[in-house]
Order: sequence, then C-alpha cells, then structure tokens
Amino acid sequence: MEKYRAIPEGYMTVGEVAKKMGVTVRTLQYYDKECLLCPSAVSEGGRRLYTDKDLLTLHQILSLKSLGFSLEDIRERLIPLDAPADVAKALSEQAADIREKISALSESLAEIEKLKDEVMQMQQVNFKKYADIIVNLQMKNEFYYLIKYFDDEMLDHIRSRFDKDSAFSFMDRFLLLIDKFAKLQKNRIPPDSKEATLLAKDFWDIITDFTGGDMSLLPKLMEFGEQKNINKDWEQILSLINSYIQLALEAYFQQTGINPFA
Repeated sequence: MEKYRAIPEGYMTVGEVAKKMGVTVRTLQYYDKECLLCPSAVSEGGRRLYTDKDLLTLHQILSLKSLGFSLEDIRERLIPLDAPADVAKALSEQAADIREKISALSESLAEIEKLKDEVMQMQQVNFKKYADIIVNLQMKNEFYYLIKYFDDEMLDHIRSRFDKDSAFSFMDRFLLLIDKFAKLQKNRIPPDSKEATLLAKDFWDIITDFTGGDMSLLPKLMEFGEQKNINKDWEQILSLINSYIQLALEAYFQQTGINPFA
C-alpha cells in the first residue's frame, strides 16, 4: 500500500495510463525517450507520473500515428494544451487530418473497385497489366481502362516511350485534335477541305510520335480502333476517328503522297 500512497492525487502511473489508453508500457517509455510525451512528474521512487493533460497529448499522438504520420511529423504537429483554445485547435487539426485520410481512403477504395472490374473484364491473370492500371489510377488518368485492350508488346512500347508528364501531354494534344475534328464535322466541313487536312497532318504527327516512327505498330492501333464496348465516351471518339478523321487522313495522304503502309 505504501507505493500507492506515494502517488500524489491527480497523477497516474505509466501502467495506469497504458491500461486507460490501450497502449503498452514500453510504448510510453519509448515516447518518453524520444521526448514525444514526457511524464509531468516523477515520484520519489523514480516512477513516471502522468496527468489528464498528458492523456490529451497522448490522444493527439495516437490519433496522428493512426493516420500514418511518422514520429518526427507528429512531434512537429503537437499543439501545447495550455488553454481551451489550444485543445480546440488540436481537435480541429485532428479532424482535418481525419477528413483528409477519409478522402484518401475513399479514393483508394474507388481505385480498388475499378481495378476489380478491370480484372474481371480481362478474364485472365496479367499482373503487368494490373500494375499498369493501378499506376494510371493513382495518376488520375481517366483513360486507365484502355490498358486492358493493349497487348504486352504495345504496353512495353508505351512504358518505354512515355513517362507521366509526356503521357498526359500526349493525351491533351490528342483530345484537343479530336475536339477540333468534331467541330469541323458538326459544321459540315468536308473531310478533304484545307482545314480538315491540316488537322489530319497534326493527327498523323501524333500517330508517328506515339509509334516513334515504328510503322509496324500501325496495325495494332487500327485493331484497337475497331474495339467495341470499351466505354461510352471513348466509343464516341473512336466513331469519329473511324469516319471523319479517316477520310481526312486519306485526303492528306493523297495530297502529300504519303503511304504509311509502304
């Protein structure tokens, strides 16, 4: 009983704090060693003593740790709890961190669900494609679903030719051209007109940029263009490519004497 009388009122031992907060004594000792949560007092017998304020600080630490912050990050984020405003600020920051984590987890969940759908559509195990889909989901590439329609040779070519920035730049150029073609078609500008053949030249430049000049990839691109049931938005793009743009390209080739299959 003597050792319990030695604990002043309002203080808790390391064992009591560990039990109350669901952590181990060793964890609290480690936090003390790292100067992350030092006890408010030490008994005459050398026992670590904690207060309710220490429990609030420990709650900060555990909350931030659960959100994936390193101990160094946590140390920088800890807020002194000397006034009600300090406590409110600490709780507000934790709430903001939790909301951010929820958002990130929601995105991860959405990515997992999309990957699951892609896996089921592929009907075969291909971890290389799985990895590509995951990377493109994380990059927020809205055309991630196209990956399953390319064979390994084409995917190897894409990986070697494009990084994240150049891939997004390429898609921006491609979609901008598609939009320009769509406007010409809507305005009933003939595909063999000067405007259309100028765009066809830009489109052909994009194709040669994509292939790196390797014309053996053209049949694969044409095969891809004939895919069905890909995606509603993409099918509208392919529909435009397979009609108006194809005619514009033929007019451009005829005018310039280019024969891509020679």
